[in-house]
Amino acid sequence: MSGRAPARRGVLTVAAGGLAAVAVTAPAARAAGPSGGPGPSRWTVSWATAQTAPTPADPMATAGLTDALCTTHVRLSAGGRIRLRYAHPFGTAPVLVGPVTAGGRPVSFGGRRQAWLASGASLTSDPVAGLRAARGARLTVETRLPGPTGPLSFHRNTHASHSVDGTRTTSVFLLTGVEVTGAHGPSVAVLGDSITEGVGTPDDADLRWPDQLAGRLPGSAVANLGISGNRLLLDDARFGPGGQARFDRDVLALPGLRTVLVQLGVNDLQQPPHQTDPALVLAGYRQLVLRAHGAGLRVVGATITPFEGWTRWTRELEAVRQHVNAAVRTGRVFDAVADFDAALRDPDHPSRLRPAYDSGDGLHPDPSGHAALAAAVDRRHLL
Repeated sequence: MSGRAPARRGVLTVAAGGLAAVAVTAPAARAAGPSGGPGPSRWTVSWATAQTAPTPADPMATAGLTDALCTTHVRLSAGGRIRLRYAHPFGTAPVLVGPVTAGGRPVSFGGRRQAWLASGASLTSDPVAGLRAARGARLTVETRLPGPTGPLSFHRNTHASHSVDGTRTTSVFLLTGVEVTGAHGPSVAVLGDSITEGVGTPDDADLRWPDQLAGRLPGSAVANLGISGNRLLLDDARFGPGGQARFDRDVLALPGLRTVLVQLGVNDLQQPPHQTDPALVLAGYRQLVLRAHGAGLRVVGATITPFEGWTRWTRELEAVRQHVNAAVRTGRVFDAVADFDAALRDPDHPSRLRPAYDSGDGLHPDPSGHAALAAAVDRRHLL
C-alpha cells in the first residue's frame, strides 16, 4: 500500500452497465495548474456532497470509527485527472485520513499517504498519479480512518450504496468532493433539498435530476449539494445549516465553478415553523445572489414545486408558494429561472404534482419527474 505501482494502461473500474470506465494511464507530462487556471489543468468538482453534523439517530457517525475502511462509489459528471477533497466542518478534533486509494491507485497528500484533517477544515489530495476518468465513470474511493475519529461530518443519504468495513450504508463520511481537469462545458453547483438529493429515485440508479442534467450537457460538471429537509432561511439539527448558512462552504469554496442553481424553499413553507411571509423567502434568495455575484458566479433560481397531497400542505402555504414563484418568474430575483413548478405541476390541478411524476407522497417527483426537472434547465442559462 505504501509504494507506487509503475504506470500502466488498462481498465480498473467499470461503471454499472459497462458504459464508462476509469482508466490508468501514464502520468501527464504537464502538471495540473491551480484552481480556476486556464485550459485542461483547470480543476472543477465532478462529484460532490454536502455535509451535516450527526445526531443521536446516526449512531455510526456519532460514535465515530476506529481502524475502519470506508468504501465510496461515486458517479462522475465530468472526467479527466483526479484529486479528492475531504472536509470536517462539524468536527471537534482532527482526524487522521489514509491510506486512501481512488480507482485502485494510491492517493497522496503533499506526497504522503496519510494526512491530518483539522476540525472545521478541508483537505485536498495531490492529483492521483496515472489515473484519468471518463465522463460518467463510476469511481471507487477507499479511505482508511485509523481513528478513533470521534463524531464525523457526513452526508446521511446519497441514494447510492457504499460500505464501512463491508457493511452497506448510503452515507458518506468526510469525503466531500472529487475534482477533475476535463470539464469543458458548464460547471454547475446545485444548492438544494431532498428533491435535489434524489428522494423519489431508486438507490444506485443515478436518476436524480442533477445526474440527468449532467447527462444532457456533455463536458459539464454538476455538483449535487442537496440535503434532505434543508431550508433556505433556518438551520435544523438534523437537516443541517440552511442554504444561507452553508452557501460559502458548500458553494463558494468549490473550484472552477461558473453557475449556481438554487432549488430551495419548499421546506421553509412546509416544515414547522412554517414561513408564511413570501418577502422573507425572496430576501433570502437575493442575499444568495449578492454573495454569488461577489464571487463572479451566475445564479439560476428554481421555482418552488407543488406539494398538495403532502401531509403539511395548506391553502395558506399554497398562496405563499404562488407569490414567491410569481416574483421569481419576473426575472428580477435571479439571473435566470428554471421553472420547476411548470415542469411538474398537474395542468388540471396546479397545486399538485402531475400524477405521472408523483413518487407517491405528493412532494417528491419520481424518476420521470426528475427527468422533467433536468429538461427544464436551459443550457444557455448555465454558460
